[in-house]
Amino acid sequence: MIVNNSLATDSRKDKETVILDAACRVFREKGFHQARITDIAQAAGISYGLVYHYFTSKADLFDAILKEWWTGLFDLMEKWDSDAANVEAQLSALVTYFLEQYQKKPDLVHIFITEISRSAANLTPSRVNWFKMFLSRTEKIMSIGQAGNILRTDIKARYLTYIFLGAIESFVSAMVLENQPLRSKAQKQRIAIGLMQVFMNGAKPTDA
Repeated sequence: MIVNNSLATDSRKDKETVILDAACRVFREKGFHQARITDIAQAAGISYGLVYHYFTSKADLFDAILKEWWTGLFDLMEKWDSDAANVEAQLSALVTYFLEQYQKKPDLVHIFITEISRSAANLTPSRVNWFKMFLSRTEKIMSIGQAGNILRTDIKARYLTYIFLGAIESFVSAMVLENQPLRSKAQKQRIAIGLMQVFMNGAKPTDA
């Protein structure tokens, strides 16, 4: 019985993955409001009713896609400590996360940028809470960096957070809107190093 339950769980996850991947493609192509469950079912190669067996609505499916993005990000940040010496490495890891997601799952990042980050109409209270949690955790890193004299203190940690995340979001948005893929690990590393150098040079303590 335990084996059967395990197989059933794996089968459900596999089916959900197929539906989520199809939904990403459809949402990217048509946008959230124009996409239909029938479009997603067709893209997934399954019946219309089966989509509703796993997800209660189009919004539920959309939130499941966004949860995948946020869960991966928060799982990464959950491992970090409060040592100022690690601040630059942690910020670099955030840059790398955005770039790696764009490289591995461009449809997911396209949806995040066009349907959430740049579309206030889709920001429900629960979706806004994800953003607030991320901003708060990133601001904490900035505060630790300021306390350890890694980052300048004449700019509030909150504003350093806006500057840092704004730079990442703007760069990835340009890649998304221009439909420019990340073609190699070396290219990804060059971009990450460049973004970090620009931020850290501007954010270093004024007496450095």
